[in-house]
Amino acid sequence: MRPNMLALACTLLFLSSPGFGQVTPVASTATVPATELTPLSLPEALAKAALSNPALRAKQAQLAAAEGFNTDAKSLLFNNPQLSVDKTRRVVPQAGMGPERRNEWNGGLSQAFETGGQGGFRRETAASALEALRYEIVDTQRQVRSDVSSRFYRVLALQQRVELETQALKLFNDAAAAVQKRRSAGEDTKLDANVALVEAERARNQLAQAQEQLTEERAELAARLQLVGPALPLAQGELTPQAMGFALSDLLDSLDSQPRLLALVAREKSANSRYRLERASRSPDVTVGLNVGREGSLGARERLTTISVSVPLPLFKRNAAGIGQASSEATQAQIERESAQRDVRANVISLWSRVNSQEQRVRRLQDVVLPALTENLSLSVKSRQAGQIGLLELIVVNRQALDARRDLIEALSEYHSTRAALELESGWPKQ
Repeated sequence: MRPNMLALACTLLFLSSPGFGQVTPVASTATVPATELTPLSLPEALAKAALSNPALRAKQAQLAAAEGFNTDAKSLLFNNPQLSVDKTRRVVPQAGMGPERRNEWNGGLSQAFETGGQGGFRRETAASALEALRYEIVDTQRQVRSDVSSRFYRVLALQQRVELETQALKLFNDAAAAVQKRRSAGEDTKLDANVALVEAERARNQLAQAQEQLTEERAELAARLQLVGPALPLAQGELTPQAMGFALSDLLDSLDSQPRLLALVAREKSANSRYRLERASRSPDVTVGLNVGREGSLGARERLTTISVSVPLPLFKRNAAGIGQASSEATQAQIERESAQRDVRANVISLWSRVNSQEQRVRRLQDVVLPALTENLSLSVKSRQAGQIGLLELIVVNRQALDARRDLIEALSEYHSTRAALELESGWPKQ
């Protein structure tokens, strides 16, 4: 047998073994210098995202406004009392005498009282809005966790893909060089040389494509983790599927505690309370005032005490715009809540079916396809030694082994992405 062909077949036999690709990739497979790569495990990535993710921080920043609105709504009276002070200086002419100068003053306190129960509706609106925002923050935390987890496993898969393509390129380059030497010696044909050259170029293109995808995914993950400077993450972990730890019935039972649904329920409650608040605002506020003052000449000073009650007449402005806007928002909140409750169960069932299908696909590739290809490579080596197959047949077998390894890495990446989406959609685990 030709020594170089034997080396090629044996090495690809190693590449197709089930254990290959399950090790932590080294930095030498990346497209950036090793000093710019930051080793990162999944728990470390999730911890960084929880502290620095822009989307999560933006949602948490809204909490101060909601808490302030809730504090104002809890006040005893929504309208503040009004204090008024007047001071008047009069110059009163007198017949045959000089003018008399009088200093008079008047002070008052007034308070507007709501008559339609607006205070209770306002408190319900603010409390429900604050509750909804807190659930939305939890849901955003889960979304960030799901997104970071999916991208982490995608980076991990691409690192293994780059490792695979790097070794494949080296093998095909060595094979092409060996065939070219044999052709120069008249032992191989032009066809053999061209086939080996094409396979080497295809391997180079596969490696370049994998490196481009890896760099892009690393940059996306770094942006979500807010890594400082040019540093990119070097994912460290395993792609092997882990046990589910839950059944479909567990996920369906946990839907009532799904943060996004709880947030929508609270938003609908807040919108309905605001609608009742706007309707109650048609009732006029009653303003009660108390005024005291002193008037008159120095010899006959008068002390005045006045109680006033004023009520605006709701003849023209009836808050139709506010009521209409609040009604629209309440209806939209109800539609969103009902739609989400209908869709989430179907989505969970669909994702459950998909993740189980992907897990079975991974198992078939690991337990059936890769062992069969390993056996084929062994048989092809023996056939090549016996002169029963040529270079083209050997390359076909080797290509199948590489394609199967690529399929396994991609299937593992899709499995972890779908599982993260399933846990997000179902609100699992319960917190």
